[in-house]
Amino acid sequence: MQTPIRIGTRGSPLALAQTRLVIAALARTQGWTPDEAAARTRIVPVRTSGDRIQDRPLADLGGKGLFAKELEEALLRNEIDCAVHSLKDMPTVLPDGLVLDCILPREDPRDALVCAIAGSIETLPHRARFATGSVRRQAQVLNMRPDLQILPLRGNVDTRLAKVASGEVDATLLAVAGLKRLEKPASTAHALPTATFLPAVAQGAIGVEARAEDEGLARLLASINDPKSRREVTLERAFLTVLDGSCKTPIAGYARTTPEGRILFEGCALSPDGRTRYDVGREADARDLAAAAAIGHAAGEELLARAGRAFFQV
Repeated sequence: MQTPIRIGTRGSPLALAQTRLVIAALARTQGWTPDEAAARTRIVPVRTSGDRIQDRPLADLGGKGLFAKELEEALLRNEIDCAVHSLKDMPTVLPDGLVLDCILPREDPRDALVCAIAGSIETLPHRARFATGSVRRQAQVLNMRPDLQILPLRGNVDTRLAKVASGEVDATLLAVAGLKRLEKPASTAHALPTATFLPAVAQGAIGVEARAEDEGLARLLASINDPKSRREVTLERAFLTVLDGSCKTPIAGYARTTPEGRILFEGCALSPDGRTRYDVGREADARDLAAAAAIGHAAGEELLARAGRAFFQV
């Protein structure tokens, strides 16, 4: 019997749903039946630091790496064969020996306002209670509406939806991709246009990380990699790498490909209170990963020169 592929993932409902999407994509490209897919893969839940610690903001704990560290350690110890990540939670620098060469077709990258009393941030009542644990979301909201009360909020999607439904808070923001993957098209969710509210770098993208030495698995994962999504995410992550902001620096960025094959990119960095904002944009041809990375790097260098390194060393 063939040894099943051990697929590491966080244990949250969303993380498990994303892992099932990876398995379903493999089944399609490899022609596996449902029984064969079940036999050839094994989901291995790994509890990360970000999952264990729920009573403090992520920015106070070290930021994005909290959702990847234990999964990467399990990979390096050969306890799992690959790890499924929400790429917006991934640091831009990987440990030696690990690669991120597989990115599934990206889901809707937008944020959604979850609110029963308003359909947009602009129409929220004065001093409304806005809950979020994201410094990026907080800064962009305050940039638009400095009068709003910002309250801390952590937890899974159901927890956040429940806080709004109960009236404990007036509004929050959730990723449209997460709502779709959990099949929770909440009637109170209103997608925000990227033109006015930029998402996190790589939001909506699922990535599969593996050991560089595992060539057999690399060939298998290549069958589900989406080149367009990988180029766009590569650009965004290159932008973030240049800025190298602390986990307390609000940074956002979004790249999209036109029908003609050009990439449009918008990025921004803000002060945590939203009072200061720097924006940058690019439009260029990017038909391979190197070109995409160069565009992101140049955008990051421009924004860094305008804002100054001290802006990103909060």
